Amino acid sequence: METILEASKLVKIYGDAGAEGATTAVDGVNLTIKKGEFIAIMGPSGSGKTTLLHMMSGIDTPTSGEVHIAGKELGEMNEGELALFRRKQLGFVFQEFNLLDSLTVKENMLVPMVLEKKSVGEMEEKVKGLSELFGIKEILNKYPFTISGGQQQRTAVSRALVNDPTIIFADEPTGNLDSKSSTVIMECFEKIVAELNTTVVVVTHDVFAASYCRKVVFIKDGKIDSYIVRKGNRKEFLNQIMDNLAVLGGRSHDI
Repeated sequence: METILEASKLVKIYGDAGAEGATTAVDGVNLTIKKGEFIAIMGPSGSGKTTLLHMMSGIDTPTSGEVHIAGKELGEMNEGELALFRRKQLGFVFQEFNLLDSLTVKENMLVPMVLEKKSVGEMEEKVKGLSELFGIKEILNKYPFTISGGQQQRTAVSRALVNDPTIIFADEPTGNLDSKSSTVIMECFEKIVAELNTTVVVVTHDVFAASYCRKVVFIKDGKIDSYIVRKGNRKEFLNQIMDNLAVLGGRSHDI
């Protein structure tokens, strides 16, 4: 399988290294992600999982180490080049849906394509395909504040996909959703991995959400502690995830 992302010796220190009060959030992480993988990153609060995601996606700059995506080293790009690369190559889904209330569902989906100056025909075709795939065709002309949280997140996932990204990063994508909506969102991710061969990386504290992934990487104290790969059914995998988190430690609400 083709390597999509290669993180090498990633370190993130907040404050002056070696000084009193300095905090090492990520400590020498190496991680390889292949095309079409569906990966969850889990760990106790403060373990460094969101910081790791932010460095891998170019949102934050590592103190040291490198991130290569599709053969490009993020640290070699200037601010403008990185912004352009992220817009063209990466898709993002966050806990707060980040939709524009003044735009309809369809218009929210179109924003990344408008920025890329795609043709009207291409934009219409993409919106049609994704809205059908995610069951939001009937709400395309509605505004975000008039639809449910689950529908808003499906819109956000669709928007992340319109420019055919190399990889999608999702930070706690089910954090603001009820269990029914969470199921729908994780099934959406399953669908795009299976049907579009999109690579998806999810940071989550939710074992239910993580059980939809094919692989879970566990992080503790800024280091990768272990990982497991799904082999049986989802229920078996969910139990495996819970067992690993229990061994990893953390307060009960993290697990």
